[in-house]
Amino acid sequence: MSLRIGEIVPDFTAETNEGSINFHEWIGDSWAILFSHPKDFTPVCTTELGYVAKIKPEFDKRGVKVIGLSVDKADSHQRWAADIEETQGTALNFPVIADADQRVARLYDMIHPEVSDIFTVRSVFIIGPDKKVKATVTYPASTGRNFDEILRIIDSCQLTAKYSVATPVNWKDGDDCIIVPAVSDEQAKEKFPGGWKALKPYLRIVPQPGK
Repeated sequence: MSLRIGEIVPDFTAETNEGSINFHEWIGDSWAILFSHPKDFTPVCTTELGYVAKIKPEFDKRGVKVIGLSVDKADSHQRWAADIEETQGTALNFPVIADADQRVARLYDMIHPEVSDIFTVRSVFIIGPDKKVKATVTYPASTGRNFDEILRIIDSCQLTAKYSVATPVNWKDGDDCIIVPAVSDEQAKEKFPGGWKALKPYLRIVPQPGK
């Protein structure tokens, strides 16, 4: 069964190209993303890992740990890392789980049975410090992920976890937000003393808190 938003992610111990980890301990008090790859030495995965390595400082400044997963062994990951650096211009700078027995992939329902009973789809799990799923994104194996969009989702999740707001369509960091309906106008006066614009009683627009 697929993991739902709000559920605690399964814990596991696994080998990576950077050594053994216990997943919940590895997350610690941070946010984290776990993202899967169909197989080592495949073209789309190579571009994805290279791009994530390139933008890792963006994850770091948001307090987000990054970890990949592929259904190959750790020594294969290490050899693949050389190709990633050569072709993408950035060295791999985060761990990749070695999941040759598909134990973690099956635990997280990443296997794509219509394509293969081994290969994973391109799943992304955004996980909070409470070890709960905050968002999931799944792409088919043939489609490379948009990690700029994943950063945007993280920005929204972190903002809405801290303040009583939601983010509207196509929102990006710094844009106006929406006061959630659960907050009354009286409560909103305390939370947002600068005021808001009410397009409808249920649609109250407010500048992004904390900016």
